[in-house]
Amino acid sequence: MNLSERQKKIIEIVQKCQPITGNDIADKLGYTKPTLRPDLSFLTRSGILSAKPNVGYILNQVSTESEYSASIFHKKVKDVKSSAVYIEEECSIHNAIVKIFLKDAGTIFVVDKNGYLSGVVSRKDFLKSIMGKMDIHNVPVGVIMTRMPNIITTNDDETILQAAIKIMDHKIDSMPVVEYAGNNLYKITGKISKTNISQVFVEMGKNSGK
Repeated sequence: MNLSERQKKIIEIVQKCQPITGNDIADKLGYTKPTLRPDLSFLTRSGILSAKPNVGYILNQVSTESEYSASIFHKKVKDVKSSAVYIEEECSIHNAIVKIFLKDAGTIFVVDKNGYLSGVVSRKDFLKSIMGKMDIHNVPVGVIMTRMPNIITTNDDETILQAAIKIMDHKIDSMPVVEYAGNNLYKITGKISKTNISQVFVEMGKNSGK
């Protein structure tokens, strides 16, 4: 169900102030009650709100939770992505390890000299390089990274649910959010991780508990 921005604001007001009259809702939004009448009618007919005579509007909790759950998973990746940590291919493994720990990242992305995504390295990859007794001060990170096109990516317009499915299916901790630049080249615009998705669930739980 697609709700207008005004209808979403009405739901928020009712959630915070219930029971609340139509006149009070109109005052809070800066509209007249006749202006809001179609929205209030739609929300009550949809089962999201109930209108109690001489009392006001209240929120139907079950409808609200299902409505919120539906909307949360239709959020776009661009709404929840965070900054990505990346380095250039020629960076030494040692310097890459320092950066991944300074930034407290689980995964570090690698770009070529033109700034396009070329690889990805995880903490597990770094551990293997150390245990394999590589010369981490002189060997570039490009030697141990997973290279394109074997990198799972997402983009701003994918939904959180689509991104979560990719992360689960491929058993990875995070993905670069990319923008296609043509010729099979991609620019990194951020990342989405298990942590980002967990934050969405926490937000959903907090809101459903109100």
